[in-house]
This record gives sequence, structure tokens and C-alpha cells, in this order.
Amino acid sequence: MVAQARDANAPINLDTGVVEAAEAALAAIGAARTEIGQVIFGQQKVVDLSLITLLAGGHGLLVGVPGLAKTKLVEAMGTVLGLSARRVQFTPDLMPSDILGSEVLDESEGGKRHFRFIKGPVFAQLLMADEINRASPRTQSALLQAMQEHHVTVAGERHDLPAPFHVLATQNPIEQEGTYPLPEAQLDRFLLEIDVGYPDREAERRILLETTGAAEHKPVQAMTAETLMSTQRLVRRLPVGEAVVDAILDLVRSARPGDGEKAITDKLAWGPGPRASQALTLAARARALVEGRLAPSVDDVAALAAPVLKHRIALTFAARADGETVEGVVAKLVERLG
Repeated sequence: MVAQARDANAPINLDTGVVEAAEAALAAIGAARTEIGQVIFGQQKVVDLSLITLLAGGHGLLVGVPGLAKTKLVEAMGTVLGLSARRVQFTPDLMPSDILGSEVLDESEGGKRHFRFIKGPVFAQLLMADEINRASPRTQSALLQAMQEHHVTVAGERHDLPAPFHVLATQNPIEQEGTYPLPEAQLDRFLLEIDVGYPDREAERRILLETTGAAEHKPVQAMTAETLMSTQRLVRRLPVGEAVVDAILDLVRSARPGDGEKAITDKLAWGPGPRASQALTLAARARALVEGRLAPSVDDVAALAAPVLKHRIALTFAARADGETVEGVVAKLVERLG
């Protein structure tokens, strides 16, 4: 797709502007995907979903057992996207001030005392919250409020977070003893829940050969923070067809008790709210752009249904006792999209 040249003094046509911005964005996204792929092997779906999360302007929850390169992925994305990145290892004794920052009392040469705010690690463009379910609810709430409001308040003073601001949190699904699972209302703050699985045999062979030698590939920057923000604005300008809007509404509303097919909704304790529809719309637009298209399709909605809905649906006790899973329920809902 090549945009036609135009007179510099001519008024900018919206469609032409979108096409020109999309061409630049597609090239940048392609370079970023390639560069991340040089250090993260066998996890292309995870890489794409993480990129979709950031391009849609949201936060992501990475769920997987230890040793699957979740931390390395976030570090690589920070470098490749040109974002200032920090990492916080969550522990039960971590306090909100350890993340947000705190005020200290300074004394000047003249003997005058004043408070000075020292910023915490949350003041980064890309924050990795490692094992977020290990921190206490008080600390989790402090971070999740910052994620929603994009600012923190300490001692009555507001401190704005940098732009862009994104959180990629990780969670270990197998070791839950002594942890503090995120409440459903706080899980809703995450745009996508991204499952990180084991690599296939060939990918693991490549991991063995390329990460245990004397030299290891280091990712290089392929985008800037300004490019990312302009691409986020572009995502919101991409058109969404009526068929896609109807598919999103059908999918989300069918996952609510009392709204969808009784055979399925009887298994649900509660379902997704309008924020799920918003997340699915933005994520579908971002996925289309990642795949080189300027408008999302129903296939994008189907592909993103599980990452968007899994953490926004709860099953009844009876359904869990019968062996039902959230993934299975979402798969049945997607089948009904036709």
C-alpha cells in the first residue's frame, strides 16, 4: 500500500493521513517484531499479544510457570520500543511507598528544612511487576490505581506518571500458597491476560544453542516512545465495521448471566462489563495493524476473545465441580459467532 504524493500546501485528507501514518507504523511494528524475535524464541503469539496490549494503550497480565522468558520479554520490549523500563519483584513485605515513592526531609545549607519527593519505580514508561500476586492487597491496589489514573498522590500532592505508561505484570499459576490473588475488579484493569506456554521442540533447540554460548544477541531499538504514542493514536482512528461491532457485542453480552444462551450462562457466576467491549475493540484494531491491515475483522475478535474475557468471567461452583473451565466456555461462545 503506497500513498500518493500530495501538494505540501494542500489540506490534509483524513483518509490519506491515516494511510500515511499506517505505512510508517507498519514498518516500525515489523522492525520491532523482528528484533524481539531475535531474543525471544518460540513465543510469537505471546510477543504479538504483548505488542497488541501496548499498541492499544493498555496493560497486560502474563501468566506462566517460571523459566519461560517473561522477564526477558519485557526487558527486550523496553529496549526495542525505546521505553524507559524498570522491574519490581513483588514480595509480601513490599509497601506501596516502595513502588510509588516517598517524601524525605532535606535540610539546606542555611538550615531550612523541606520535604523532597523521591520517585519510585512506577515512574517508568514500561514497568514489569514480577509475581504481582505475591504482594499484599494494599500494595497491589496502589499499583493498580496508578495504572488506572496515570498519576500517584503522595502527601496530598499529585505526581503524573510518564507517557506512555504501561504495566506488564507476571503471575505464576501453579504456586499459590502464601499469595494474594488479584480481586476480580482489579483484574479488569488489565487489557489482556496472556498465557505463556512451553516452547516447541525446535524453538527449545534454538534456545539451547543461542543462549548458552559465549555470545548472546542483544536487542536494538526499533521504535521510540513518540512513535509508539503516535501509533496508539492511529489505532483509535482505524475504522471498525458494523459486522465487527456486532460480533463484539454478541460475544461480550453472551458471556453475561441472563443475556446469553441458558446452557452456557447457567455456568457463569458473573460476566464481563462494558470495559471488556472497549478492550476487545481496541485490541482488535491493534491486532489488525500488527498483521498489516487497516481495519479489524471478525477473525480478530475471535482470536482475542480468550485473552480479553478469561479474567473477566467467573464460573459457578457447580460448573467448576463438573469440570468446566473458563477457556472452554469462551471457546463455546466464539463458536457461536459463526
